[in-house]
Amino acid sequence: MSAKILSVFCLLVLSFSCKKAQENVIEENKSESVAEHDFSKFKYIDYALDEKTEKALEDWQEYFQLQDIITNVKKGDLSFFEDNKVEVKLFLKKLKESIPEKVNASSIFARILVLETKFYKLESLYNLSTTNNEELSSAVKEFLVSFSNLNLQMNKKIEFDNRTISKPE
Repeated sequence: MSAKILSVFCLLVLSFSCKKAQENVIEENKSESVAEHDFSKFKYIDYALDEKTEKALEDWQEYFQLQDIITNVKKGDLSFFEDNKVEVKLFLKKLKESIPEKVNASSIFARILVLETKFYKLESLYNLSTTNNEELSSAVKEFLVSFSNLNLQMNKKIEFDNRTISKPE
């Protein structure tokens, strides 16, 4: 009796599992959908380094690596953020630890912390499968604005340090 019940149960399980249609889910490749966007057309003020600031930063390799990442992001290439948590964490740690003395100030460090936050946000949204293009575009814009603000603050710091004020006697 138990063999008949077991065989009927097995037949029912097999028949119900065979009737399910296989769902074909086509995932959109993020790199292709992001490449269609041209992030360089965002409306924000993109501050560049002035000549004195570039001279002060000439030995800061991590900053120039960050500039390369920014250039790639503007082109729509977010491949650096693709499942790269260890390298991202190490890169940001080196960036904070190797700030040149000429621009090492609390205001610069604060901008780097903001940049780090936006960096992590962009990385997590890029690797999240439920992120839509609007959210990703917003995160990219925030990241680019934070980098621009870092450049502005470094320009201000170098300009302020080079200012000479003659004091009356």
